[in-house]
Amino acid sequence: MPRSKVTIRDVASYAGVSRQTVSRVINASEKVTSETRARVLAAIEQLGYQPNAVARSMARGRTGMLACIAPNVTDYTFATIIEGAQAVARSQGYFLLSTTAPDGETFDYLMDQLVKSGRVDGLIVIQPYIEDPSHGVPAGCPTIFAGGGAHANQQVGGSVVLDDMAAGYTATKHLIQLGHQSIGMITGPLGEVCVQNRMTGFENALEDSGLESNPELIVEGDWTASSGYHIFRELWLNRENRPTALFVQNDSMAVGVLHAAEELALHIPEQLSIIGIDDIPLAPYFHPPLTTLRQDFAEIGRSAARMLISAIEQKQTLQRHEQIEAALIQRQSTGRYHKKVALNQAF
Repeated sequence: MPRSKVTIRDVASYAGVSRQTVSRVINASEKVTSETRARVLAAIEQLGYQPNAVARSMARGRTGMLACIAPNVTDYTFATIIEGAQAVARSQGYFLLSTTAPDGETFDYLMDQLVKSGRVDGLIVIQPYIEDPSHGVPAGCPTIFAGGGAHANQQVGGSVVLDDMAAGYTATKHLIQLGHQSIGMITGPLGEVCVQNRMTGFENALEDSGLESNPELIVEGDWTASSGYHIFRELWLNRENRPTALFVQNDSMAVGVLHAAEELALHIPEQLSIIGIDDIPLAPYFHPPLTTLRQDFAEIGRSAARMLISAIEQKQTLQRHEQIEAALIQRQSTGRYHKKVALNQAF
């Protein structure tokens, strides 16, 4: 059925409810059971129904526009979060504008142009590079920080992020359970909250297993494959104590490590186990396929949009913080520690 011909009556008929019920769902009313809401939303998606955002906005004194600000829109992480948010926004009759702010100056400019000018009803901010992500956001603007960089005790807005502490713990515990005791870590930029939380998870896993971390085996990266590559070469060639396993705080740096290890003729995982975080689409196709913690970026975007729209519709203050659990995806880049193999590592 063409989208232009789908009406609220069609949705009601398809879902087996009244038009008033469909309207309540679209308007995020609490007077609808979760089961009915799910049925109506499924009907909206199946039929391709698009509520008349202009009419709704005129009636409520709102624009029907949301903005999503990210450092860029080419990164897989950011793009997938935006896609998830956009799908929910569209189903609820909102238009999501995506734009980029690679630095604080641009971010402040966008606050003036989008928020202070009244062009949008709310914000989703994907900005892990700003130490205080709520800086510059007007207190009266409903704002969700998605994907990273948000403080749980921040004064402005809510957040939907990965449970980074649990992810760091799970990654490190996986290596420990494989028998590794000399475990290194390549972090992201140390000023970022998600990096600090992943480090805490790493330290907690070691402590719970009666192991101590070695500061010489913990090195700061910048999230790029090139930083993983250069850090690992320096770590392996110029340090007396070498790790038998490495927790890399994202998959991009991990692929740099894999490339450097291949150049050094290391056998993975026999001589070195490597685990990352993200589960980017290419992770199963690395050599060897990368063990990692999968983030559901699309769900982070969907949850952020749902939370934001609910706050706008209900005129609520946003101080809610959700954490999304990561799932361990075990592939061939991690394996059991073999002492004889480790002792034969000669360079």
